[in-house]
Amino acid sequence: MSLNIDSLKSVLGHFPAGVTIVTIKSGDDIHGCTVSAFSSISVDPALIMISINNDSRSGNLLSQPNATFGVNILAGDQANISNQFAWVKTDNKFELGDWSAAVTGAPILENALGWLDCSIHSTHQAGTHTLFIGKVEACNLVRPNEAPLVYWNRDYRDLALEEMAAG
Repeated sequence: MSLNIDSLKSVLGHFPAGVTIVTIKSGDDIHGCTVSAFSSISVDPALIMISINNDSRSGNLLSQPNATFGVNILAGDQANISNQFAWVKTDNKFELGDWSAAVTGAPILENALGWLDCSIHSTHQAGTHTLFIGKVEACNLVRPNEAPLVYWNRDYRDLALEEMAAG
């Protein structure tokens, strides 16, 4: 029995994912891309994982010596920034949003829901992608009471937050 790729994509598309902008500093190059393949790996040591296509500019830059990256977790009102980094093919991606440099030099979106600043701990080849394990060097939760941007079934979705009961 062979696997039907369209069925696989359909099943995977029904798994909701948060949306991030991964920003990369490699030498003098700054770049970024929209990524939903992000996961926490370990708290001690502080490690996270992103999955990046091997044929992409992002994958190429992250494979360079001393490359660093930021994971900017987007809030529900930041779909426009996600689209900018997903679809714009110029170097003007950073014209939308307020950006600063993190400890490693990777760009950080100042009003993201939160961000993680990472050095590369290790890499692992996985088919068409590379898993980049990042050692978290710094982080900040900027908007703790807001919902994240969620992607499900090929579109952005609103996540309803219930009011926390008064103690």
